[in-house]
Amino acid sequence: MGKLPQISGVALVRALKRDGWQEMSQKGSHLKLIKHLKPIGTARVIVPMHRVLKKGTLHGILKDAALSREKLLRLL
Repeated sequence: MGKLPQISGVALVRALKRDGWQEMSQKGSHLKLIKHLKPIGTARVIVPMHRVLKKGTLHGILKDAALSREKLLRLL
């Protein structure tokens, strides 16, 4: 398990869309994405559209989206 890469909000949104997430709304520089999960319901993630996401922010988004580092690297 390696380190998380430094990526932008745009790159993360592109990767999340490949995983089935859809844009819901945007307020300022923050984009809200949703994904419909059958047994659980609907999951929501908010991604700041910054040039480089801080590692803590990226880690929190991945945790909320239930994505592993390996899966993120495959989606990028």
